[in-house]
Amino acid sequence: MSTAFRQTYSRRAKEHTNPAAKALLETIERKRSNLCVSVDVTKQSDFLRIIDVVGPYVCLVKTHVDVIEDFDYSVVVRLQELSTKHDFQIFEDRKFADIGNTVALQYSSGVHKIASWSHITNAHPVPGPSIITGLASVGLPLGRGLLLLAEMSTKGSLAIGSYTDEAVRMARANRDFVIGFIAQRRLDGVGLRQGEFSPDEDFLVLTPGVGLDTKGDGMGQQYRTPRQVVLESGCDVIIVGRGIYGKDNGANPDAVRMQAERYREEGWKAYLERIEAN
Repeated sequence: MSTAFRQTYSRRAKEHTNPAAKALLETIERKRSNLCVSVDVTKQSDFLRIIDVVGPYVCLVKTHVDVIEDFDYSVVVRLQELSTKHDFQIFEDRKFADIGNTVALQYSSGVHKIASWSHITNAHPVPGPSIITGLASVGLPLGRGLLLLAEMSTKGSLAIGSYTDEAVRMARANRDFVIGFIAQRRLDGVGLRQGEFSPDEDFLVLTPGVGLDTKGDGMGQQYRTPRQVVLESGCDVIIVGRGIYGKDNGANPDAVRMQAERYREEGWKAYLERIEAN
């Protein structure tokens, strides 16, 4: 692994030039939290209530605004207010997967206008480098950052082997905008061809499929503990959804608060053990 694995979040923040990467790392250090909560609910009232409850415990909130059935733009306004109130960054998990011109329009326009409010978004590498070019044309002037889906946490995922290699190569060629990956491990050195070296690279690794109480969900999702993800696999941010707000969409705020603090504590403890071991 690169030396980034052994450094503190604050030290790494000083080395990043992309504003979104720098802001996320600074937020993690400031809040002593490497927890991202994925808020995948269909009603704006549930969406905003959960975020308000977990906000103090997270560095990042991951959204899927296209599943909110009663969405209107007031949801975005309120989300931005909560981001300021609780000091977290926003990650719209859009998973763009089209040609450059189309993704530029999807990112900037339409009902959601994602680039105007989401600090970070992500994309599948399937279309090739043009998807980065298209998204960067919108996001770079706004100081946004992009994650590439290099690996996934679902059973039978095709994002393995040469696919992952190519995702990392695309990221290396676009370091001004691509700030990291959705992946299950650090990808330092992955995809390097004979004679190539990249000793100082520091891509952020955000990892879904994190759970303390279950190993799967019956729909292909596979879970690992924060310790396995952060300490053993070297990932930077743990992404947790239903493990925090449950199947009742966070109807019990005290229970949600307790789980958010539990995951925050476990993720941070694993990080401290990681840097102290080095």
